[in-house]
Amino acid sequence: MVPIILTIVLLITLIFSVSILIQKRKNAGITGIKSALTPIFLYLIAITHLLAYWFDIMGLFNWSITIVLLIFGAYFTKFVPISKM
Repeated sequence: MVPIILTIVLLITLIFSVSILIQKRKNAGITGIKSALTPIFLYLIAITHLLAYWFDIMGLFNWSITIVLLIFGAYFTKFVPISKM
């Protein structure tokens, strides 16, 4: 019962977070895919871990994918625009 509740909470949080990200990008007038790749890769890490948990593939394969996604996410931070506060 607890894994199902945690999965539902994670999915609701991801949907909420993606909607806020899209709204903030629209309000700031940011366009283009390169500046959105860092959050996309970070969201993919969460989805990868969720799928790995449910399909019982926790291990080297899962962590390898996580490291690759994290490296890509870090690489594409150079395209993230600097906010003006």
